[in-house]
Amino acid sequence: MSETKKGQAQNQLNIELPEEIAEGIYSNLAIISHSNSEFVVDFIRLVPNVPKAKVKSRIILTPQHAKRLMRALADNVKKFEAQFGLIDEPEQPPFPPMSFNTPKAQA
Repeated sequence: MSETKKGQAQNQLNIELPEEIAEGIYSNLAIISHSNSEFVVDFIRLVPNVPKAKVKSRIILTPQHAKRLMRALADNVKKFEAQFGLIDEPEQPPFPPMSFNTPKAQA
């Protein structure tokens, strides 16, 4: 095996994606906080007409990884918009409305 192929084989990372993680978790709100040593991203799902929301997933990152993630997200949004058009960003209130402007359910 050539030196190049040996180096490539050593630098490969085998990533396992368990079935329960592969399904993903839907989130329509993220809250980001930080300290001097880490960023914490809480992914939350707001449901119409339910005044309480739960954190569905929490990711803790080093500042360096948070910056790499920010750049990767910006790059992916740019590529998405180049392929599908601009993502519409309507004016948002300071905090998402809890009612979602939907009628209340009736039995």
